[in-house]
Order: sequence, then structure tokens, then C-alpha cells
Amino acid sequence: MEPEEQETFEKPFNDLPPAVIVLALLIVGIEVVLQLANAGIIGGPRGVGWRIAAIEGYGFSSAVLDRVLTQGDYSFDILRRFVTYPFINVDLTQVAFCAGLTLALGKFAGEFYGGTMVLVIYVLTSIVGAIAFGLAVEGRVPLLGGFTPVYGLIGAYTYALWLRLGEAGEKQIYAFRLIGFLLVLQLLFGLIFGSTSQWVAELAGFAAGFAMSSLLAPGGWAALLARMRQRS
Repeated sequence: MEPEEQETFEKPFNDLPPAVIVLALLIVGIEVVLQLANAGIIGGPRGVGWRIAAIEGYGFSSAVLDRVLTQGDYSFDILRRFVTYPFINVDLTQVAFCAGLTLALGKFAGEFYGGTMVLVIYVLTSIVGAIAFGLAVEGRVPLLGGFTPVYGLIGAYTYALWLRLGEAGEKQIYAFRLIGFLLVLQLLFGLIFGSTSQWVAELAGFAAGFAMSSLLAPGGWAALLARMRQRS
């Protein structure tokens, strides 16, 4: 391979923050293990039940939040579920979308906020989404998959775009076109295939990603204080 070709091939991967690569590898890697176990290639006869065990051990539901709020259960087994559920997906389609969007949005967010901040946004929006889901959805309906933190990254992307449009003197409302399109698409899918309660966590994740980006963006805290002084 010629040097120029090799550089062209490697550059897209080199541009990705390490945190984003790790997140995508976790999403894909865990699903690969579960698929191999389900096929009986690893884990033996018990491998077929690994996905159910993963959902029960690492998934989230309102029952988890209830144990924290009503019983004061802050054990590791309970608290870990607020951040582990995004890595337990329900099928290959969800895995493909979550991994692909994490890479794409993580690359952009990493360029604007920095690689460490991408990981912070991913984790915090997962937690906020889980809390919102736990408060709004009753019963043991599980919250699974990486769409909640993906929506958090969309919130961060929207905020960055909102700032850039403002600096360019353009209408900042255009920054919300992506989330608007996704919500309409989700509504259509819900009408066709039936809706789930996951949208509560996803919308909360988006709102949290947008809100916290005002502080995590370069100079964000100083800019926020300046805007507050102007309004006061």
C-alpha cells in the first residue's frame, strides 16, 4: 500500500477520540459475545440465557430507581445499572445504529468539546435518561440500548451547531432540525410498529446533552455567566 493510500485509510480512525472508539467497541463487542452465546458457540448450554441474564443484571427499570429512592439501596449492583443499560441492546439493528451514531456524533463532539467531554456527556445523559424513565414509566418495563446517550450526543451536537449559527448570524432554530427529524421519524415508526416508553429517556437524554453542553463547551462557563449578567 502506498504511503498516501495508507494515510487516507488510517485518518478517519485517527480522528476519532479514544473514548468514542472504546464506547463503540463495548457496544459491538458485548453484542458479539451474546450472539455467539445464543448460537451455542461459547458458553455451552447456559450461553443461550446470557442475554436474559445481562438484562436482569445490567438493565434498568423503574424498579431500580424505586429501590434507590424508597429503600435507600445505593449498592454497586443497583447503581451500575444507570450506566450499563446502554450496552445491552435488544437486537443487531439497534447495535448497528447505536454504534454508528456514537462514532459519527462522537467524532464531531470530540472535535468541539474534546474526547474526555464526550465520555462525560455519554455517561451523564445515560444517568439523566434513566432517572426520567424511572420516574415516568411504571412497572418493570426495561430500558435497554444505547439510544439514550446517543440522543445526549445529539443534544451536544445541537448546542455546538446552535453556537456556530449564532456566530454566523444565521437562524439558530435551524440547529434543531436533526432532533426534529428524528422525533417525527420516531412518531411514524411508533404509529406503524407500536410505540415504546423509551422515548422518555431519549428525550431527557437530548435535553440533558444540550443543557450540560453550555458548561462543557470551551469557555462555556464564562459564556454562561456573561449571558446571565446581560439579562440581569
